[in-house]
Amino acid sequence: MSINNNPFFQKNINFDEAIPFDIIKADHFVPAIKEAIKLAKIYIEEISYSSEAPTFENTVLALENSSEYLEIVASTYYHLFSAEGDKKIEELSQEISPMMSEFSSDIYLNESLFDRIEEIKNRNKNLSKEDSRLVHVYYRRFVRNGAGLEEKGKESLRKIDTDLSSLSPQFSTNLRKAINKYELWIKNKKDLKGLPERAIDTAKEEAKSKGKKDAWLFTLQFPSMIPILQFADNRKIRENISKAFAVKCVKDSFDNSDLIKKIVSLRHKRAKILGYKNYAEYVLEERMAGDASKVYELLDKLYDKAYPVASNEIAELKTFAQAEDKVEDFMSWDYSYYSEKLKKMLFEFDEEKLRPYFKSENVVNGVFEVANKLYGISFEKIKDIPKWHPDVETYKALDSEGNYLGLLYADLYPRATKKGGAWMNELRSYGLSGDKINKPHICFTCNLTKSTKTQPSLLSFSEVETVFHEFGHCLHGLLSEVKYKTIGGTSVFWDFVELPSQIMENWVLEEEALNLFAKHYETGEKIPKDLISKLKSSRNFMTGNTCLRQLQFGYLDMAYHDSVVDIPDIEVFEDVVLGKTRLLPKVDGGTTSCSFAHIFAGGYAAGYYSYKWAEVLEADAFSKFKKDGIFNKETAKSFRENILSKGNLENPMELFKKFRGREPQVEPLLERDGLLKPAKNAK
Repeated sequence: MSINNNPFFQKNINFDEAIPFDIIKADHFVPAIKEAIKLAKIYIEEISYSSEAPTFENTVLALENSSEYLEIVASTYYHLFSAEGDKKIEELSQEISPMMSEFSSDIYLNESLFDRIEEIKNRNKNLSKEDSRLVHVYYRRFVRNGAGLEEKGKESLRKIDTDLSSLSPQFSTNLRKAINKYELWIKNKKDLKGLPERAIDTAKEEAKSKGKKDAWLFTLQFPSMIPILQFADNRKIRENISKAFAVKCVKDSFDNSDLIKKIVSLRHKRAKILGYKNYAEYVLEERMAGDASKVYELLDKLYDKAYPVASNEIAELKTFAQAEDKVEDFMSWDYSYYSEKLKKMLFEFDEEKLRPYFKSENVVNGVFEVANKLYGISFEKIKDIPKWHPDVETYKALDSEGNYLGLLYADLYPRATKKGGAWMNELRSYGLSGDKINKPHICFTCNLTKSTKTQPSLLSFSEVETVFHEFGHCLHGLLSEVKYKTIGGTSVFWDFVELPSQIMENWVLEEEALNLFAKHYETGEKIPKDLISKLKSSRNFMTGNTCLRQLQFGYLDMAYHDSVVDIPDIEVFEDVVLGKTRLLPKVDGGTTSCSFAHIFAGGYAAGYYSYKWAEVLEADAFSKFKKDGIFNKETAKSFRENILSKGNLENPMELFKKFRGREPQVEPLLERDGLLKPAKNAK
C-alpha cells in the first residue's frame, strides 16, 4: 500500500483537520507509524547534529514540533484501541507499542540531543516563562528516561521499556474480553423480582440481540451488573454475578496474574537502573505529593477517620439484613442490596426515582449549560465531522464571543468493542504547530445506561456524576492557553489532574444547577425540591465504606510500587495488603489486582492515591464556590485563569494557592463526607 494513499498522509479537508475516521482502516496504522517515525528521525537527527550553537528555537522548540505526524497517528490508534477496539485493532498493539517505545528511547537516550538541551538549560537565563518551563520539562524527561546513563544502562532501559509497552495493552485486552465473555442468563421471570423495569427491558433487548426472545441477559458491564447487585431479591443471582466480577482475569483464559508480576518487576528494575529506591520513588518525584511518606500520611489520615465509621456502617447493615431477611452470613453481594433498602427506609428515598429526571441528552446539555454559566462557553452540534461509531456526537466549543475553542467528541454508551469505564483523552492538544496554534480535539467517553425500545437513556445519579467528572477533564483540555502542548491542557502532575474533573461533580448536588437540566423526560417537570432534599440528606450514607474502598485501591497500588517486588501469588499478596481495610469476607479466588486497569493498563501506577489527593483539593476549592456563589463569575474566572488554562506552566501547588489564597486543607473533605462524626459501636 503506497503511503500516498494512506489517509494520514493525504490532504485533510475536514473542518479543523478533524481526523478522517470514516476512511481510516486498521491496515493504515502500521505503515503510517513507520513513515511518521522515519520523518521524525530525520528532523531529530538534524537537531542533534546541527553545527549551530544550541538555542531554544533550534533545539527545544524544534524537538517539540518534530513528531507531529506521529502524534496524530498514535493518538488515533490508541483512542480506537480503547473506544472501538475490534480484533484487528487490538492485535496491532503488539507491533505498534514496541515501535513507539523504541522511538521514544531513541529520543531520550540520544546523547547529542541531551547535551544540547542541557546546555540551553544551563546557559539561557533570559527565556520567557513558557520557554523556560518547556526546557525544564524536557530536561527532566531526558534525565528520567536514562539520558545520563552509561551505555549498558541505556540498553537495559531500552529493553525494559519495549517489554512494558506490550504488556499493558495485553492486560487491557484480557480485561475487555473477560467482561464480554461473561453472560448471566435468566429464564424465569420470578428471578427478576426487585429489579427496575428499565433494567429488565435492557436485559431483554440484550437477549434478543443474541437470538433468544424468551430470556434476559445480564453482563459485567456496569449499567447491566449494578442493578442486579442493588435490587435483585434473588440472592443467588447476586452472588453469581458478584463472584464472576471478582474472579475475572484470574486463573482463566484471560488471566492477568503473570502480566502483573512482569509489569511490577520491570517497573522496579527500571527505577533501580535510574538510581531510585523503587518505582514509587521514581513516580512521586514528579507529583505534588513528592514522596511516599506524604502519600501514606494522606491515606492513613483518611483511614483513621473512615475505618471506624465504615465498621459501624457495616454493623448496622448486618443488623438490618438479619432483621429483614434473617441473613446470618452477610457477604459482599449483600452490601449494595441492603444498603439500598436501608437508605430507602432511613431517608424515604429511592434513588431510582431520580432516573426520569436524568435523561442522558438532558444531562449532557446540562453540563454544557453549567460550563456556560461558569465560563461563558457554549457547544454547537456539528454534523460533518467523521466519527469512529454512529453513537458518537460531535460539537464545536465556542467562547462567549463565538470564537472557536476546539472540537468535542462525545461517545457515551457501552458496546463490545469498547473498554469499560469512562475517560477523557486528547486526539490533538492545544498548542503551537509550526507557526500556528492548533485548537484541541477532545474525546469524552463513558459507558452509560443505554436506551431501550420503551425508554430513553435514563441515568443513575452516579452516572450523572460520571458525566460531570469526565467533562471536567474536557474543560481542562479545551480551555488551555499554554503555548506549548507538552506543558498545556491535562499534561500536569497526575495528582493534580483530577482536580478539574472532581470539582465538577459538586454542581450536581446544587439545586441551582439541577434546575438547569434535571427535568422529567415525559412531563418536562423540574426535579422536585423534596427529591433534591432527600438526595442531599442521603449523600453521606455509607461514606465510610466508600472512602475505605478508595483507600484499598491506594494502599494496594503503593504496595506494588513502594516495596521489593517478588510476588509468588497475587491473591495472597492482596490478602496481606488489604487485611486492615476489609470488613466483609472476600470472594474466594477473587482479586482486585487482575482487573486493576488504572495501574496496570493506565497511567495511575504509584498514583491511585491521586483521587483522594485531588478530593482534598476540590473539596477545599469548591468551598470557595459555595461561599461566593456556585456560579460566581469572579470565582469561576479565577479558577479558569489559575487552574484550567495554565496546564503545567507552574508547580500545581503554586497554581492552587493563587486560586485559593493558601495551601489546601483536608477538613472541608472530611466535613463534606461526614467523616468527622463519631462512630458509635465501631469495633
